Amino acid sequence: MDGEPLVRWHWIGDHLGYLGGLAADHAVIALVPVLVALVLAVPLGLVCARFPRLYQPLAAVFNVVYALPSLAVFVVLIPYTGLATMATVMIPLTCYALAVLLPTTVDGLRAVPESVRQSAVAMGYGPWHRLATVELPAAVPFLIAGLRVAAVSSISLAAVGALIGRGGLGYLFIDGFQRTFPTPILAGIALVALLALATDLLLVLARRVLAPWASGAAR
Repeated sequence: MDGEPLVRWHWIGDHLGYLGGLAADHAVIALVPVLVALVLAVPLGLVCARFPRLYQPLAAVFNVVYALPSLAVFVVLIPYTGLATMATVMIPLTCYALAVLLPTTVDGLRAVPESVRQSAVAMGYGPWHRLATVELPAAVPFLIAGLRVAAVSSISLAAVGALIGRGGLGYLFIDGFQRTFPTPILAGIALVALLALATDLLLVLARRVLAPWASGAAR
């Protein structure tokens, strides 16, 4: 329509609650899989660091999964996990995040100098004590770097879930497209970008708290 404004600010003002609900739903859909992937990546990374021959085949499997189109994977899962369910969207997002986090976990564990490990052993540290006080803290900057990539990617990919009925802010894109109404689309883009930026800033802050020695080098 001629003269139609690009953004109807009064529409945004009238739908703040609706937009906030979608943003909260989007955050859950996108970030819970990243946390689950982190829980899985640490023990898998430990196994791969101890048994290097397992790492390449496992990494290859997750790389193949990461290359699969998200919408196609959602559709394949529908007969098993249902339409418009959290599981249908979260399972692929967990796999995608794990494909990013596994290599960073392994790299972080391998970054500990052997001399440091030997010093810990000489001081009487057992395997679990050495893992908790030496190896995992050294891997924190690598894990945070992987989390930043995985989280931002997951926030972006979660919007695709709207096409199968569960996508948080992705509904705004569908709504705006169907009604030829750009305001919801632009609001969705802005909120996705803000959510990604806020998450990234929180992870940067977490790195500075957990690994202050790496803050300068990781910028």
